[in-house]
Amino acid sequence: MPTQTEPYPARLDVNYPDRLDRVTTAFRVIWIIPIAIVLGALSATATSTVTVVTTTGEVVSEVSRTGGGIVGGLFAATLLMILFRQRYPRWWFDFALQFNRFAARVWAYAALLTDSYPSTVDEQAVHLDLDYPDVPRDLNRWMPLVKWLLVIPHVIVLAFLIIGAFIAVVIAWFAILFTGRYPRGLFDYVVGVGRWALRVTAYATLLVTDRYPPFRLG
Repeated sequence: MPTQTEPYPARLDVNYPDRLDRVTTAFRVIWIIPIAIVLGALSATATSTVTVVTTTGEVVSEVSRTGGGIVGGLFAATLLMILFRQRYPRWWFDFALQFNRFAARVWAYAALLTDSYPSTVDEQAVHLDLDYPDVPRDLNRWMPLVKWLLVIPHVIVLAFLIIGAFIAVVIAWFAILFTGRYPRGLFDYVVGVGRWALRVTAYATLLVTDRYPPFRLG
């Protein structure tokens, strides 16, 4: 079993920028739209609507069915593979890793942590790593069934931390417009919230570890 002094199997870091561009920061909410659409197309759910009509032409009911999208489908498939086969296919893991790296670059750009427009390929200034699990050794096949319950305390704490991160980004937006710099304390806090969220995601939905996420930003 891993000790608490070992690095957590999910890690995130962002290079602190010396200077940030005031113009791209001012219009960040506009610049990010195209790449946010790309990210949304990968993670969005699929919805279909079914209308039930009687023989007289009267509409009786309307039912919407929503699927889980690529990400939700990957989670369900991984859960079933761990539960019944004790396997985590490497190509599923590789996709999850690259998708989360891409999502982290979009998040970092939206949070004003970097001026580099999010790449779909290059790492840039955002460094995200996940450790590939040895399922029989590292994962309990039954844990995915209860992890959603175990992370409830984290979800509650993260809800408040994310509100704080939003306020920090707003303050940083003004600071960058006037000084061209992201206050280091705010920068570390926002990155820390992203790091915390990644660890919870790795534990509860990516299912790459059974090690409970620590309650810390660092």
